[in-house]
This record gives sequence, C-alpha cells and structure tokens, in this order.
Amino acid sequence: MPTPASIAQAAEDYRFNNSFVLNTVKDLSAEEWLKQPGESSNHIAWLVGHLLWTRSRILARLGADWSASWLDLFGRGSKVDGGAAYPSPDALMDAWSEAGTVLSGALDSVSEETLGKPVTPPAPPTVDGKISGLIRFLAWHETYHVGQICYVRSLLGHKGMMG
Repeated sequence: MPTPASIAQAAEDYRFNNSFVLNTVKDLSAEEWLKQPGESSNHIAWLVGHLLWTRSRILARLGADWSASWLDLFGRGSKVDGGAAYPSPDALMDAWSEAGTVLSGALDSVSEETLGKPVTPPAPPTVDGKISGLIRFLAWHETYHVGQICYVRSLLGHKGMMG
C-alpha cells in the first residue's frame, strides 16, 4: 500500500533521517555519545533517545506497538541527567533500527481515516489539528534534532556530515 499523500513527504523525511542518523553516529566512541558540548546542552545519547521517544508517540497514535523500557528518560521536557544510566550506543542504535522499521511500515499502511482523526491532548503542535498534521510537525521536529546531532558531532572534532 503506498504512503497516503497527506504524509508522503513526512514519511520520506523520516526515512532520510533514519539513514542520516546512522551515518552521523557510526564512528563515535561510547564516551562521545555522552559528551555535552555545553553545561546545558544535550548529548548525542539524549538526542537519539528523544527521537526514539517521539517515534514511539507517533507509533502509539497510529496503533503500532513499539517501546523500550528506558524511553521515559527522553520524554518531552526532560533534560540531560548526569546521574542517569543511559542506554549504551548499541542499545540506542538497535532501538533506532527497530523503531525505524516499525515506523516505516506504519506510515505505509495507515488509513486516511486514521490520519483525519483529530489530535487529542497531550500533543505537540499540529499543522491541521489532525494526526496527519502531527506526523508532519514531528517530521520537522525530528529533522531539527538530527541537525543538533550533526552539530554536536562537529563540536566533538569530527568531520561534518555534509562536507
């Protein structure tokens, strides 16, 4: 089943972000995943975890089942906690792969009826008050955080992903 037109661009954004994150973090050490570029900045482990938390919220609204026991560390409004036991980079990337597969399938099989349902609180902004608008907004949100991951990578002394 093709991706519904109302979310086709968002679905492509999620797929692009999926591979971009994989390439951005593949050569980082475990220590670099937890290095904050500033006192109040997020580290890469938190950023990836936050994207996973967000993907889990999208999947729940689409009726798909995916979760991880540690997702609450990365919820909306949470902050980096120096004392938290964050998942390892391998655990985060295994979850990234799993969630990406489930999300891709869910976006390809969601009905227009589901996409047209109104968003119920609590929810971030939506461009049209519907699930379709929420998916589009969260694709933008994810791309924003992928940019942050790339920026932190550069601050850690690695070559930028775009040259």
